[in-house]
Amino acid sequence: MSPRQARPRFESWGRYPRLSAEVLPLFWREDFPPANASGTKMLAVGMGRSYGDVCLLQNGTLLRTPNLDRLISFDPETGRLRCEAGVTLAEILDFAVPRGWFLPVSPGTKYVTVGGAIANDIHGKNHHLAGTFGRHTPCFELVRSDGTQLVCSATQNPQWFAATIGGMGLTGLISWAEVQMRPIVSRRIRYRSTRFVGLEEFTALSQASTHVEYSVAWIDCVAQGRNFARGIFMQGEHDSNPGPLAPSPKPMLALPFDLPAFALNRSSVGAFNTLYYNKQLGKQRTGLVDYEPFFYPLDRILQWNRLYGKEGLLQFQCVLPWESDPMGMIQVLKAITASGLASFLAVIKVFGDVASPGMMSFPMPGITLALDFPIRREVSFDLLDRLAGITAEFGGRMYPAKDACMSAAHFQQFYPQWQEFSAYIDPAFSSSFWQRVTGLD
Repeated sequence: MSPRQARPRFESWGRYPRLSAEVLPLFWREDFPPANASGTKMLAVGMGRSYGDVCLLQNGTLLRTPNLDRLISFDPETGRLRCEAGVTLAEILDFAVPRGWFLPVSPGTKYVTVGGAIANDIHGKNHHLAGTFGRHTPCFELVRSDGTQLVCSATQNPQWFAATIGGMGLTGLISWAEVQMRPIVSRRIRYRSTRFVGLEEFTALSQASTHVEYSVAWIDCVAQGRNFARGIFMQGEHDSNPGPLAPSPKPMLALPFDLPAFALNRSSVGAFNTLYYNKQLGKQRTGLVDYEPFFYPLDRILQWNRLYGKEGLLQFQCVLPWESDPMGMIQVLKAITASGLASFLAVIKVFGDVASPGMMSFPMPGITLALDFPIRREVSFDLLDRLAGITAEFGGRMYPAKDACMSAAHFQQFYPQWQEFSAYIDPAFSSSFWQRVTGLD
């Protein structure tokens, strides 16, 4: 059987939109460029954990990379790891943690590939100190559709290095990459969680925690009145006392079916948020916790996106400048609470001023808010359009990896460098996102 397999549809993590594409698995780096290419546009795709259409290509060819999963080399003295681009962060952790090393930057899921982490220049709870993932990838190989192989770094092919980090997979195929790991002596995280009410208290907690490696907050986007913008601020550091470094157990739970559309509503989510906020009885709590629930609470349930029903979900993530009037974020939160749509997966964090090497990278100094909405057709899309308008009005931007409906006008305002970036796109590569926000193939 040919490795080329036709699939009627391919879904991103948000399950919207559902687009037709041909799927071509890559098993070896030498499989690209494909000898029997069909002539359609191509796009490399890892685990498909992007939320919208940045990893989709209608009627194109998706180059699936998870089988490019080999570790090439590792220096136990420096923590420098070289691996193929289809290796997941989960696989890196299984290898590195028992050896006393940890990821330099991690998003809220470990089920993303290294290639996807570079292409979307992912960020994590330590952005204010460590910046984005791209800052910790000293070099990688970029293969163009004509077979040209470019080793890219800050000093070697630096323009391709900058274009590929955060370049949404459009500059070609990342075949391998080096990642600079950071040392640890235990799996445990020493954490502190603090209840807060309002953005003023959240920003005060953030400003007082700039020296702490990890910080993020859960925020209640349903509560109104005196509970408006309440949440739990969480910060943590790797425990300095030697402890266990065993690999993580594999997740045992999976959501086997789609929940009905009515399951996530304002009442049910409001009740959950109230319970979650009040589960911490005091103002503050401290302790030790394994890194898995601290970094990846949702990874314990496979296919958790089925919570949102068969219609799927939309994620919104924006960043608004730190120095701007807080009225921008207040307007965003008020628009969400007034919409009637409910989200219990809402996080808010301060980005630092550590610059990314990526030309199209999303983070900038400011406050970032990310949350999921069940798709309720016109209501959901109208809300995201309003939120995008507020983001644009207050000088912010939205994250392409989390987007499924941003307008071309908004994208081009958020990323005015998009035309400069276009010069580095591989002529055989495209995505449905790029076609939507630029009108270009």
